[in-house]
Amino acid sequence: MSHVTGVLVIDAPASALNNSGKDDEARTDNAVAVKFIRAPEGRYPYVSAQAVRYWLRTHLALQERWDASPVFRESKVAYTDAEPTLYAEDDLFGYMRAASKSTDEKKAAKRAEIAAKATPIDTEVGEVTRVSPLRIGTLVATTPIRITQDFGTMARAEGDPVPHEHQFYRAHLKAPFGIDLTCAGTFFDSKRVGFKNVDKHRIESAKKAGATEKTVRGFSAWRLPIETRRTRVAMLLRAIGRLEGGAKQTLHLTDTAPSALVFAVCHSGNQPFIRLFDEGDSGSTVFRDDVLEEALRVYEDDLASDVYIGWSRGFLDAERKKLDAFLHNPERTRGKRIQVGHPREMAEAFAQAVENPEHAAWFD
Repeated sequence: MSHVTGVLVIDAPASALNNSGKDDEARTDNAVAVKFIRAPEGRYPYVSAQAVRYWLRTHLALQERWDASPVFRESKVAYTDAEPTLYAEDDLFGYMRAASKSTDEKKAAKRAEIAAKATPIDTEVGEVTRVSPLRIGTLVATTPIRITQDFGTMARAEGDPVPHEHQFYRAHLKAPFGIDLTCAGTFFDSKRVGFKNVDKHRIESAKKAGATEKTVRGFSAWRLPIETRRTRVAMLLRAIGRLEGGAKQTLHLTDTAPSALVFAVCHSGNQPFIRLFDEGDSGSTVFRDDVLEEALRVYEDDLASDVYIGWSRGFLDAERKKLDAFLHNPERTRGKRIQVGHPREMAEAFAQAVENPEHAAWFD
């Protein structure tokens, strides 16, 4: 059993990457507030995990070898095709799709229209659900921030000015992430919620793709060939290194590709590197080399891969000197190989390691 474990940090110098709608405390009716967490020490701006997953989905949908799942909508309900053999997106991002029981004629007509395009649901099963192998934490500022209230007007309108307001912030946003490699390309045939991944239609599709039946974590499952599983996970890892998205980009252009990025494979789903970048005594973001040293010691038997650290030049350069000094001290690195480079380079290097046939055991 293996998991990708990691953490990413985005440098947001003047940004409003995720907004919560109307600002009730503003002076104007058309004011927009950013999302933030209230805490005793102040306000922490954040970007929801749903938004980050959307950024990844959008980026991957443009990639040539990625199979994005079609989305269907019935009134206020929307869902993907929920076919993990055909669509890498359904495999790694999970899904929930149930057969509708409504007798409304308009809804029945819409369902018939969808049924002509979508993979059917076995009526005896009634629903298929899948827990996402990809896990993303909320992107939260490393330190409390004083949020800026920006005031402006529509300058080209005739007559009185039309005022508007919105919030933005300057922060470093951090989130953990993980990928359950055992579950990637592995589709459970269980009655347990979240593990009822397939029905008879999806099992047939899996068989045609070369899937074999296995017992995984005590449950019956169908597993795709290792080559397919490796390729899908590697594409997702590369996408994390190229993360792109966010709100208010026309006003606050922000490079959302990680400025710092850490990857490793663990035999558990823990997050040993989550505190590598944290708040220092001065209220700024610091690199905790003591956290890295402790993680390498405590998780020595748990780490199955090298540790890949991506760090862009120009981002916290003074803090990076701690890492450079750490790497030259064999007693602190404990013989563990640590690769360092640009975040995109490290995402590529880690993706290649995942694709390497020598590491097939990571997917067991």
